Amino acid sequence: MDWFVSSDMGTMPTDFGSLALGLVLAFVCGQVLSWVYMLTHTGLSYSRSFVNSLIVIPVIVSLVMQILQNSLVTAFGMMAVFAIVRFRNILRDTLDTSYILSTIVVGMACGTMKFASAAFGTVLTSLILLFLWATEYGSRHRYDAVVNFHWNRPADEFSDLQSFFNRHVLKSFLANQRSMDGVEGVDFSYRMRLRDPEKLELFLDELKHFPGVSRVTGLMAADESEV
Repeated sequence: MDWFVSSDMGTMPTDFGSLALGLVLAFVCGQVLSWVYMLTHTGLSYSRSFVNSLIVIPVIVSLVMQILQNSLVTAFGMMAVFAIVRFRNILRDTLDTSYILSTIVVGMACGTMKFASAAFGTVLTSLILLFLWATEYGSRHRYDAVVNFHWNRPADEFSDLQSFFNRHVLKSFLANQRSMDGVEGVDFSYRMRLRDPEKLELFLDELKHFPGVSRVTGLMAADESEV
């Protein structure tokens, strides 16, 4: 352990208490920001991968600053490495970018003889990534199925169909409603949270035989966080 603690051979000694506090605080602050993002985000551009990156990147940047320690040479070296990676690769996933950033920082730590910092940062970053993966952090499960159908009965009789929905559905959201000139009835598209997602096929089969309903289609909804 003494060898491990004294193995940082950079230009300045490492204060491991400050290193640990900085990385853990960055992790906590990143979680706070990610929760704010999840609570306030609207629309279809939500990405669980981006949420995870909001947690990982502050930890990595904190480790970067610990490694630089006012070293102008190391800072220019880091800029050169990032420029090469950005020129050669276009990463479309923000979490992939976080992994690339992690490996670059660890390599910089080893190259500047911050061996213990590299090991400590690698272990903590890996634990954070495993935590995000195991808990599926950032996922938002709002509905199970997308159901489309055509309704050709009078509008005042639609309550009969709503009563049928209540037996199978916990929550439903009308995503689209469309009527066409010259065509009797209305097309509906619903997002539904089922009481039992395993019985989607049974629900669709009963819906097909409901009086006034035709052209029924349905599919399991992809996780909203991946849209």
